[in-house]
Amino acid sequence: MRRRRFISIRSARCVSSAIAVLIGTTFALLFQREIRGVGSSMGWGATYGICWWFLGPLTLLPWLTHHPVDWTEAHAATLFGSLVGHIIYGIIVGLLYAAFDRVWRRIFYESDPLNREPEGAGQRTLSSLGWGLIGSLAGGLAFSVVMLTTGELPHVAALVGGHSVLLGFVVHMLISAVIGATFGLLFQYESPDFPAGIAWGLVYGLIWWFVGALTLFPILLGHAFTWTPAVVGSDLPSLVGHLLYGAATAVVFLLLERRHAAWLFADKRLAAREARRTRPSGTSAPAIWIVLLTLGIMLPAILS
Repeated sequence: MRRRRFISIRSARCVSSAIAVLIGTTFALLFQREIRGVGSSMGWGATYGICWWFLGPLTLLPWLTHHPVDWTEAHAATLFGSLVGHIIYGIIVGLLYAAFDRVWRRIFYESDPLNREPEGAGQRTLSSLGWGLIGSLAGGLAFSVVMLTTGELPHVAALVGGHSVLLGFVVHMLISAVIGATFGLLFQYESPDFPAGIAWGLVYGLIWWFVGALTLFPILLGHAFTWTPAVVGSDLPSLVGHLLYGAATAVVFLLLERRHAAWLFADKRLAAREARRTRPSGTSAPAIWIVLLTLGIMLPAILS
């Protein structure tokens, strides 16, 4: 009996691994032409994870196990933890794919003398970190208003063993600075205009709500994370704060980036190169913003 149970568990793990490989492989095949950076790849990955939640646990899994397909709100709420898991998995797939793609291009394409950049990679990286860091100040302040209203700052202070509102604000701003700095690295060349930049900022804020508030934050406090509708419902005010944070950070980042890029556009050759690297208008990016932001916000609100 115990041997059969062990074989059953092992078979389930093999099937789960095979499905994970299938999702990752099809992601690369479907989105390779759309991905220009790590940030957008994470957005595509999160959206793809949501699609597979609808396709897998809600549809194919019950059908393959000879159970009725149930698309009711009550049944979907019981699978809410699986939804968050699919989103986190999609984010990781997008992150790893884009990181590998960037290394590949850096070694086999950008090392070509004909494709050298007017700035060194280190200088561009430091600039993006700095712009994102400054942008995070605005985003962190906007987020802190929500946290102060909901009384969450003492919980943030608990990360370093404190409980005061002031300490929580300091820790919150430090965390905001780290996340904001990475925004500059992940989303450079993704925004042809300010509306696109704000949309990517909202996507980044939503991603960090799933990764940070729902997953990493309880772990850092020494608790097990629980992706239940009740827990997620109580954390919905934090979702609003994350969205405000992402939008404000993106606006300030773009202001600084556009100002720095002005000298590049004075040279037509460099301006053409920068235009090729920047995501043009007319791609499928707006569809990803709409799908991810709509489902990523509405599903937790409806199912919790």
